[in-house]
Amino acid sequence: MQFKSFDIVPHGTKIDFVGKRHIAVVLSLIVNLAVIVWSLPFVHGLNLGVDFAGGTEMEIKFGKAVDPGQVRRTVEELGFKGASVQTYGPEQEHSYLIRVERITLLTEAEVARVVDAVKAKFPVDSSSFNPEIGDKIDFQFKQPPTPAELRAAVEATGVKVREVREEQGLAAGSRSFAVITQGIQEKVGTGLVAHFAEAAPEVRRVEYVGPAVGRELQAQGFKAILYAMALIVVYVGLRFDFRFSPGVIIALIHDAVVTLGYFAFSGREFNLTSIAVILTVVGYSVNDTVVVYDRIRENQGKLRGRSLGEIVNLSINEVLGRTFLTSFATALSLVGLLIFGVGTIFDFSMAMMVGIVSGTYSTWFIAAPMTIWLEERAARKKAAAAAAPVQPAQARTAGK
Repeated sequence: MQFKSFDIVPHGTKIDFVGKRHIAVVLSLIVNLAVIVWSLPFVHGLNLGVDFAGGTEMEIKFGKAVDPGQVRRTVEELGFKGASVQTYGPEQEHSYLIRVERITLLTEAEVARVVDAVKAKFPVDSSSFNPEIGDKIDFQFKQPPTPAELRAAVEATGVKVREVREEQGLAAGSRSFAVITQGIQEKVGTGLVAHFAEAAPEVRRVEYVGPAVGRELQAQGFKAILYAMALIVVYVGLRFDFRFSPGVIIALIHDAVVTLGYFAFSGREFNLTSIAVILTVVGYSVNDTVVVYDRIRENQGKLRGRSLGEIVNLSINEVLGRTFLTSFATALSLVGLLIFGVGTIFDFSMAMMVGIVSGTYSTWFIAAPMTIWLEERAARKKAAAAAAPVQPAQARTAGK
């Protein structure tokens, strides 16, 4: 039985990818520099999500359309300066992400006032408050009050209590109580209900991340990208030749920066999911690059005597159809997510689409062609070094 074949790219196609590498490099430099400059905090910066920036993020759903600008002003009037409001999901759902740069509503003065009031009524062994945990004050007692008495003492200071939780004491014979006060979620929810009563706002999701945790997550996320790139470069060097590694490094950095550009220029939230997108794009990009490098290695053995530029051009053209079909099939799988996906799913799919285009482009115009440029540069240096010792000898001969 004979199978029929259909070639997306006609057999014998001869596109001069190597000859166009200078134009490609200039274009890539412009795009990458634009993304890097735009991502700088003092120029524009990334819209860091609560994962990295720290703070409180709430998903609020309204029963009808509201002005997001008015929502932001309302939240700021509640005492949360610099709050951001972003549409979340389809417009017809009227959902918004509200992010504030705090995770606690209690101030140091309010905490001191509550502790003094409790100490005035009960024998307190110790008390503690960690602003990175949330609106919670811990008390240790040898002769503890009842939860109702402790609640009344705290609320007498003007601080509303959500829950008094009894816990195991740290020392023998002591008892511990965690006083959890009404925090940002309650204040924002109550304020929005008061201003948008007809729209019936509903708090659907709340996330808290402390500043130290956010910075740690941000550092670990970027470390993960760097480690992944380093391991890929080592793999390419061991599988083929370390001469090919610089081209892989350049292509991977190019694709990572271009994918980052989606979040930088669109203003979409950059969070841990965004790091996952960049890692996925880096892995996808190197897959195509390895296929091209494998064909280059095969052709170097079969086409001895030809220049590296000719071999690279031939190899890219031979796998052009496979690269195109792989990218097209992957992009096709993202179309449904782009049409029906919302929020994080949409951002993941769109960033992946940008990364696929960038990865395909870098396979054709960056990785292998840059290897040629580096080889030519090394050859010129070697030739110059070989010619340098000859000049003094020629000068002495001429002097005789």
